[in-house]
Amino acid sequence: MSDHKLFPNTWIDRYSDYLFNYTISRVNDRETAQDLVQETFLAGLRSKDNFKGQASERTWLISILKRKIIDHYRRINSTKGQAEVRVNFSKEDGDEGNWLEQHVADPFDRTAEDTLENTELGLAIHNCIDKLPEKQARIFKMKTLLGYDTEAICNELNITASNLWVIIHRARAALASCLKDSWL
Repeated sequence: MSDHKLFPNTWIDRYSDYLFNYTISRVNDRETAQDLVQETFLAGLRSKDNFKGQASERTWLISILKRKIIDHYRRINSTKGQAEVRVNFSKEDGDEGNWLEQHVADPFDRTAEDTLENTELGLAIHNCIDKLPEKQARIFKMKTLLGYDTEAICNELNITASNLWVIIHRARAALASCLKDSWL
């Protein structure tokens, strides 16, 4: 049953601020955040035929954005991402413009290796969450994984919003460190 539909012409007006705020809190760089949001919209347009309508448009875009953020960190933290690619073009062969198309992998071509890496990353994230102090883990799961509102979490756990964000920040820092050690 598909209740939700896509309206790509409204995405920028309806979701760009939300997606940008979501991204900037995770990448801490304005230009990178803008690029990732733009990549998300492009990927959404390219894969709109795969939208089944089971999630809201915003939820679907966020799931694409999360993949873009993971890919961003994978790129900057992997040895492959840090390696420089040097290409010597021969002006005489007339084939300079086609090199990228012939030699660079299509980022939208998802393979079994990507699926395996996503499974491994998911397990690594859950293992790292399990290593967090109990309260930190609970709050992180409620806010980040389950999408609870700040107010709902604060009311349920009787904490202030600023305390919540300190706990979330500490959890993210601990997770980043754990993932760096165990997965990247």
